[in-house]
Amino acid sequence: MSSNEKTQEEEPKQSSLVEKIQQLGQSNVPTAPDSNIHVLSIIGQVEGHVQLPPQNKTTKYEHLLPQLIAIEQNPKIEGLIILLNTVGGDVEAGLALSEMIASLSKPTVSVVLGGGHSIGVPIAVAANTSYIVPSATMTIHPIRLTGLVIGVPQTFEYLDKMQERVIQFVTSHSNISEEKFKSLMFEKGNLTRDIGTNVVGKDAVAYGLIDSVGGVKEAMERLNELIELDKDSKGMIQ
Repeated sequence: MSSNEKTQEEEPKQSSLVEKIQQLGQSNVPTAPDSNIHVLSIIGQVEGHVQLPPQNKTTKYEHLLPQLIAIEQNPKIEGLIILLNTVGGDVEAGLALSEMIASLSKPTVSVVLGGGHSIGVPIAVAANTSYIVPSATMTIHPIRLTGLVIGVPQTFEYLDKMQERVIQFVTSHSNISEEKFKSLMFEKGNLTRDIGTNVVGKDAVAYGLIDSVGGVKEAMERLNELIELDKDSKGMIQ
């Protein structure tokens, strides 16, 4: 083999190694074994119809929608775990993700890590079972618009209807009552610069918003339970 051929073979290996170091800070990337559970992470800001600045950490909903369809179609995937650490973002994009997760036929479990704020709330409750770590928080506040707004009554009616969609989704997929959720949403004095409530781990469970306090261990145990129940129910039908 000539020296030119060796150089050509080494170049892709070197570029791949450099790419790993740039992205992860290490050359050896741990690879997960083949698993029947898919992990979906929703971090930063949920990006919708408007592209956010490059310095923002975002989760693009148009990337997640095909993933959710692939999860539903893939027979090797038996369950989905959703890891949330989000400040919120586009309301319609967040609701689209929430409806997709809620309509999956496979068992789903969500874990709120750090924060599940704003539109992250319906995404968290969309799973079959939801968990929140003790130190995590969830901010519940009214919907608002940014940028140019047409100052007509129809604009405020539109906002009110969109807000009602969020309220209905959250209350129908969790144990919190509509009255309690609205009271948390319109609370005054709880947030320094906004109307709403910042709910910490155990309080989110006490209100019925999240099912249990727990982390990865509890979520994985619960998901495996749901997978077994799903297998048993399918076996009975057959």
